[in-house]
Amino acid sequence: MKLQTIILLAACALTFSAARAQEGLPRKVENVKLLDLEGNAAKLPYFGEKNLMIFYVDPDRHKQNEDFTIELEQNHRADSENIYGFGVMNLKDAPMIPNGMARNMARKRTEKNGATVLADQERTLSTAWGLGDCNNKFVLMFVNKEGELVFLRKGELSEADKQAFYKVLDQYR
Repeated sequence: MKLQTIILLAACALTFSAARAQEGLPRKVENVKLLDLEGNAAKLPYFGEKNLMIFYVDPDRHKQNEDFTIELEQNHRADSENIYGFGVMNLKDAPMIPNGMARNMARKRTEKNGATVLADQERTLSTAWGLGDCNNKFVLMFVNKEGELVFLRKGELSEADKQAFYKVLDQYR
């Protein structure tokens, strides 16, 4: 009986935390100035022009949700002229990794896959958009053309999180 209670409480806590992540959405957000991989100032690409799928990743946890990102790439579900996907490295929450080294590693990787990756050295994005604690987390976001943050999940994605994301993705294709 105690084990069932613990499992039930854990399930409720996970559901509550997922619901809190979506609390206050959609909400208007603004374009922010970050850095490209060369260290130059850069705004979020296609902000206000396309729907944006953004992976905001703590380099300490860059493999968190790797199965999901591979699945997303393989099933081509995000492939659309209306959607632009890119990554942002949350460098402030990875103090053990020098910023220049992280940008260099990302630059080498993007040369192979052609992905766009920006660097956030001061938590500019998470602060401006009110994301809260993003340390040690993979943050998945979706911002529509109107500049509204319509999807937000942090940490390890559950199957329900993935399905909710696909529902949003399909809505904006």
